[in-house]
Amino acid sequence: MLISPSVLNSDLGRLSEEIAKVEGVADLIHLDVMDNHFVPNLTFGLPVVQRVIEQTSLPADVHLMITDPDRWAPAYGDAGAYSVTFHIEAAKDPVLLAKNIKSTGARAAAALKPGTPLESLDGVLEHLDMVLIMTVEPGFGGQAFMSDMMPKVSRAHELGGAKLWIEVDGGVSHNTILECKQAGANVFVAGSCVYSSEDPAQVVRDLKALVGE
Repeated sequence: MLISPSVLNSDLGRLSEEIAKVEGVADLIHLDVMDNHFVPNLTFGLPVVQRVIEQTSLPADVHLMITDPDRWAPAYGDAGAYSVTFHIEAAKDPVLLAKNIKSTGARAAAALKPGTPLESLDGVLEHLDMVLIMTVEPGFGGQAFMSDMMPKVSRAHELGGAKLWIEVDGGVSHNTILECKQAGANVFVAGSCVYSSEDPAQVVRDLKALVGE
């Protein structure tokens, strides 16, 4: 059971300081790369992620919400990302892309928007280390959790077996994390509930206590 705080709702002008708040308690740090094309928001790209990786001890859980992951995703693995997630809706050749990401030493993952069926991973699933099920529409933090995504989480867990990690992203909080665990998730992206708190580290501890380490 891994907690991956998302910096999307942190003070991005003080990114190193914000990440330091959860070092030693979080398992991963979730970095949302948005290009203002695939999603209607713009965050940061490879140079910033590379510097974050150099400056933090937390493994980088990179989530690419971009239109051309086939071109860009392997570079994040080369930069030292622990895990690189591309969106299945954007990938031209997801199997080759997963292989290219793995060749850098990173874990390869595919994300699905709420409206994207799990069947879109047919023929791809066996090449992945993780599947990310979006429990909000990608693009902005602070959205309401979509509990109707739990059957998709459960089915992904059934199909992937013990080796495939299932990550949930969007609206994960004290009130929803157990529902995600019970559905079969084992990696939990928590953004707003962590960084809206005066003590982000304590929130991470609380979330870990709820799901068990």
